[in-house]
Amino acid sequence: MGTWLIIWFVICIVTTIAVLAFFAALIRQLLLLGRTARLMQDELSPIVREISDEGMRASERGSRLGSRR
Repeated sequence: MGTWLIIWFVICIVTTIAVLAFFAALIRQLLLLGRTARLMQDELSPIVREISDEGMRASERGSRLGSRR
């Protein structure tokens, strides 16, 4: 009976270590993904703002041209 208990204990410890390593890797990947998304947002923000401003100007110009008719 004692040997089976030791075997199960070792299996539980190895499984617990494997699961903890998996979660540590998952958390690391999530942090990396968040950092990458933040960098992408910082790089694209001026471009998006410029496109939005151009759209606003085009809309204003279109409404001015439409009111002249």
